[in-house]
Amino acid sequence: MPVTDDKQDDSPLSAVPDHLQALARELLAMADARKICIAAAESCTGGLLASLLTDVEGFSHCFEAGFVVYSDEAKQRQLGVPAKLIEKHTAVSREVAREMAVRARAAADAAVAVSITGYAGPGGDDAEEGLVHFGLAGPEDSDLALREEHFGPQGRDRVRLAALAVALEMLRDALDHGRPAQSATEEGSTSGPSEGDEG
Repeated sequence: MPVTDDKQDDSPLSAVPDHLQALARELLAMADARKICIAAAESCTGGLLASLLTDVEGFSHCFEAGFVVYSDEAKQRQLGVPAKLIEKHTAVSREVAREMAVRARAAADAAVAVSITGYAGPGGDDAEEGLVHFGLAGPEDSDLALREEHFGPQGRDRVRLAALAVALEMLRDALDHGRPAQSATEEGSTSGPSEGDEG
């Protein structure tokens, strides 16, 4: 979906490549055909995914809710991610990505939800620049997929766009196959939220 003339050059979506906008339209059309709604929980992308999915005309009914949970406190307050889980694994971890996706889907009552949590940059002593974890949750216990990417020190904008691409691909693949593919490392897990005392 090319950027229309009435968008301002400084729009957050003006830097999104055409192929990602086309991918967003494709997955929304799939969601529309299946009559399901999507939700998103975003940290390092700061709502970019939700903005893109709601920018496609004619498919507003396919996106239920977006949660921008940038801080640890926001993850706890808005989604109910256990503080002890964040303390044990850090906010940028597969465990927290899983909880974000599962809890966003439940909170939004959506068919599928994707989560993004990572270090867009710059990095630090305990922060690998370009490390991003993704989670995708569906309605069944087996509908859970996790993904870890190391995009490297490309700068904040490039990492955010790379993360956006992965999240869109995960949603598209889940809709294309009817349900998210289960991560091999998540075998035996369930899609229910962790208890608050998990640590």
